[in-house]
Amino acid sequence: IEQRFGRIHRIGQKEVCHLWNIVAADTREGEVYARLLEKLDAARQALGGHVYDVLGELFKGDALKDLLIEAIRYGERAEVRERLLRQVDGAVDRDRVRDLLDRHALTNDTLSQAQVGELRLEMERAEAQRLQPYHVQSFFIEAFKRLGGSVEARERERWEIARVPARILKHSRDIGAPAQPKYERICFDKAKIDRQPVAEFICPGHPLLEAVIDIVCQEHGGLMQRGAVLVDDTDHDTRLSAVVLLQHDVRDGRSTGTGKPHVVSRKLQFAAVHDTGDDTGDDRDRVTDAGIAPHLDLRPADPGEIALTQDLLRRGWLTSDLERSVTEFATLELARRHVAEVEARRLPAIDKVAREVRARLNTEINHWDKRAAELREEEKAGRKTRLNWQNAQSRADALAERLQRRLAQLEAERLIVAQPPRMLGCMAVIPRGLLDMLERRRLGGRVPGGTTVPGFAEDSAKDPTARRRVETAAMAAVMAAERALGNRPVDRSADKVGYDIASFDPRADRSRFIEVKGRVESARTVMLTRQEVITSLHEPDKFILALVTVENGFANAPRYVHGPLVERRPSFPETAIQFDLKHLLQRAKEPA
Repeated sequence: IEQRFGRIHRIGQKEVCHLWNIVAADTREGEVYARLLEKLDAARQALGGHVYDVLGELFKGDALKDLLIEAIRYGERAEVRERLLRQVDGAVDRDRVRDLLDRHALTNDTLSQAQVGELRLEMERAEAQRLQPYHVQSFFIEAFKRLGGSVEARERERWEIARVPARILKHSRDIGAPAQPKYERICFDKAKIDRQPVAEFICPGHPLLEAVIDIVCQEHGGLMQRGAVLVDDTDHDTRLSAVVLLQHDVRDGRSTGTGKPHVVSRKLQFAAVHDTGDDTGDDRDRVTDAGIAPHLDLRPADPGEIALTQDLLRRGWLTSDLERSVTEFATLELARRHVAEVEARRLPAIDKVAREVRARLNTEINHWDKRAAELREEEKAGRKTRLNWQNAQSRADALAERLQRRLAQLEAERLIVAQPPRMLGCMAVIPRGLLDMLERRRLGGRVPGGTTVPGFAEDSAKDPTARRRVETAAMAAVMAAERALGNRPVDRSADKVGYDIASFDPRADRSRFIEVKGRVESARTVMLTRQEVITSLHEPDKFILALVTVENGFANAPRYVHGPLVERRPSFPETAIQFDLKHLLQRAKEPA
């Protein structure tokens, strides 16, 4: 019946088709058949219609035809009727159907409740980290202006480009993605597209953005290899560090159409190298994973800052074979982790495909082998057949060859190999604490006239060890407060994703993203990075700034500031924004 319905759908009907299954009412077989249709419809609604994919296997051993015949013959007996209805219920049991679908599906279209919950939380975390539109916006506008273009702000978060520079237009044609000479409106957020006038959505893959990126890479790509000196205004450590950008590819045993190795996963990775004060030490001891995107909150060092740290920037650990030690760490740690992620995702899927390919093609091969033997016997007996046995045998042989070819391809997919990490660029990172310490040494802590040197961090920030103790105590206080509320907090501070804690609230059935700031009682300001500010704007209903004052190593109860911290997004040069702590505390409330 489902096949007949499918044919009606496939012949190009323009109108809605209504189809009925005719069931004889008030009959014994009709009662069994109606029960079957009711169970199938319930399973269809629960499993998205895929129940028909395994309909042929639901009654293996007890053919539906035999059940209906038994209902006709013996259906007047109550015990027989009840047994037949139980057989139908058991055959179309939702869990049994789901199990059949899971075994036959090459992709997982149905998930358990636990899997759905975990997937939804993962999507929430990914959404909180979806900062790409704002970075694309700030990069594009700055780069477009530097290439001679003009972008005029119109409605909120919408712009006009009256003229695209000729060099950008020419370059877009050269790379095969022609841009338009002007754009009445552009935007970087999908929600801003469908207004009058309709805006062009500038995102990765758009011809205009791709042309701008390509020109910038051509003109300035070498700077990545030459390196850069950047400043982290939120880091109160006193040690210089370096951040290295690496590209890592994972390939399988296949080749592309051009004969090149087939890349199944490409990942950008960051490694941090810290100055231990000992050039003779083992470099591997100071190399660590730098997180997802540690560069986004850094700014270029000015000439005065470079001059202040020039002796440290010439240290042997930074100018010698840094690439070797980083590549060794990336190979042993980052690359292995990447390969493990790829294998965990791909190998089970490949195994499932291989099982299904064998089962389905072997069934077809056996069918045509058997059919060829039957036709051969019929031809020997002198009977005329519509299909000769050689054709049937050829189909079986072709399917056998196809099976071997497909299995060989799957074996090539199973051969997952890591390529050596490739170093794309390097940056020396000067922490704010180091600059303050060197400036204090240079000026003796005070400028002429007895004024404290501008820009110095507060007392708690002068000592990195004390600062870390304050931050650790603040994190512990917020984690405890979240658990007391019945939430499930997870420390994400090492990932540098724009918040420190992802806490699942089971009552609201959603996550909340908490940025923790620990300060001593005398502190007057709080510094938030570009990432943290953008996260507060992007997730205003879920973002929380937790303020914790710490006295003599003991943390007071946290105070929560909900929602966005500013009304505007940081401009391209801004990497951090300083807030008055007193004003933030006036907005703060007890955890709830």
